[in-house]
Amino acid sequence: MKVDQKKAGVLLSYLAQIIHILSGILYTPIMLRLLGQSEYGLYQLVASVVSYLNVLSLGFGSSYMRFYSRIKKDGDEKKVASFNGMYLTVFLIIAAICMFCGIVLVQNIQMVFGSGLTANEYPKARILLALMVFNLALTFPAGAIDSFITAHEAFIFQRVLRVLQYLFNPFITLPLLLMGYGSIAMVLVTTGLTIAKLASSLWYCFKNLNVHIRFRGFQWRLLKEMWIFTIFICLNMIADQINWNVDKVLLGRFSGTVAVAIYGVGGQLNTMYMQLSTTISNVFIPQVNRIVADNDDNVLLTELLTKVGRVQFILLSMVVVGFVFLGRNFIALWAGKDYGYSYMITLLLIIPATIPLIQNLTLEIMRAKNMHKVRSFVYFAMAICNVFISIPCIRYWGAQGAAIGTAITLIIFDCIVMNIYYHKNVGLDMRYYWVQILKFVPAFVPIIIIEILLQHFFPSTGFAALIGQGIAYMAVFTVFMWMLGLNETEKKLVTRPLDRLLKKKP
Repeated sequence: MKVDQKKAGVLLSYLAQIIHILSGILYTPIMLRLLGQSEYGLYQLVASVVSYLNVLSLGFGSSYMRFYSRIKKDGDEKKVASFNGMYLTVFLIIAAICMFCGIVLVQNIQMVFGSGLTANEYPKARILLALMVFNLALTFPAGAIDSFITAHEAFIFQRVLRVLQYLFNPFITLPLLLMGYGSIAMVLVTTGLTIAKLASSLWYCFKNLNVHIRFRGFQWRLLKEMWIFTIFICLNMIADQINWNVDKVLLGRFSGTVAVAIYGVGGQLNTMYMQLSTTISNVFIPQVNRIVADNDDNVLLTELLTKVGRVQFILLSMVVVGFVFLGRNFIALWAGKDYGYSYMITLLLIIPATIPLIQNLTLEIMRAKNMHKVRSFVYFAMAICNVFISIPCIRYWGAQGAAIGTAITLIIFDCIVMNIYYHKNVGLDMRYYWVQILKFVPAFVPIIIIEILLQHFFPSTGFAALIGQGIAYMAVFTVFMWMLGLNETEKKLVTRPLDRLLKKKP
């Protein structure tokens, strides 16, 4: 019996996310208390600086599927193998450049962080920076290998690796933290897992998928075409790095590592939130490229975007509404009373991010159509505005001010400007899309009313009460979303597997 790679990939993705979230809930509070606010803030600050080196990939990672689909369609396996070799070579060169940049940063670390660090924090920051850069350099060739696996739609293997990575990380790191090795141990474990993942992916590519790589016969004209295609993706990446990491860098310079730590908790929750949406959309990337390559049917693309977007919205709205009612107590019990401001920071990040997250398939549609240039300029403008708005906001409101700057720019550029562009230029019917999304509104009215009453009459004061309220909220959300929100197609996504399971029972 042939396994459906897409469905299994989505299920495994959610299993990975559940493990990631649960391990974060259980592991993070211990890690925060073992490291302390200053060292955790230092770890977050160094990670934010290193993340800017991601732009060295120049967006090439996002171009593979588009050009692979075109070459594969011709049926010339030698061209495919040469394309794979050229693609991997590019990322090996990028990894070497990353290492060189890392050496420069380590040698000039005081110029990078300015007066935001104390004299005692600089030696540890130097070690963290060197290790994180090495780990990042490894991820470049690892990303190329992942692209080969995605092209063959081997989602099960990829997601199993992710599950194992999320499982092993806290279980290996926690004993080292308890022994007093601190943030350096965290980075060493992450690097070890990156090496293991890269080795496993290489073995799977050659042993199971029979991926062929030729380091000759490179198509230089194609490389030039890829460069032109990806330069705007690179601009988009720079904008993303600024939008999601500049807050911590600015806080590090103007407010110190404690403010970075408070923001970092909200940022960590926001990162988990963002990953929930991409687990669904990522498995549809090959399908989007096929539709565009075959007939570029905007009706099919709109239907696919809407179908995926509705499923993403169900999941994300469940998290957002639940966090509004339960998030303050959750953070106080989970991270500690010193992180109280992280509640508002999280809300300021996740609420405006919900709209672009339920539309993240539009990015793949635009890339497949080679229409991603405008988005890159819009995102770059958003990033610049974010910096100019965030600096005065940080001076007035500290860590919360940084989140306010990000929220304002997300709403203006990502939620309003980009939706107009999708509709008028890309050819997607966004009126139809939003009509389908707004059909969920009737389901939220009773959910919100019941939660307000539960919060009023049964306020949570400890972990047991919080868990009880969480279970009650999930039950209320599930019942009313099923009754008033889901359409028949979405209900069948749940009932069909259950029917098959029940039929198998004797």
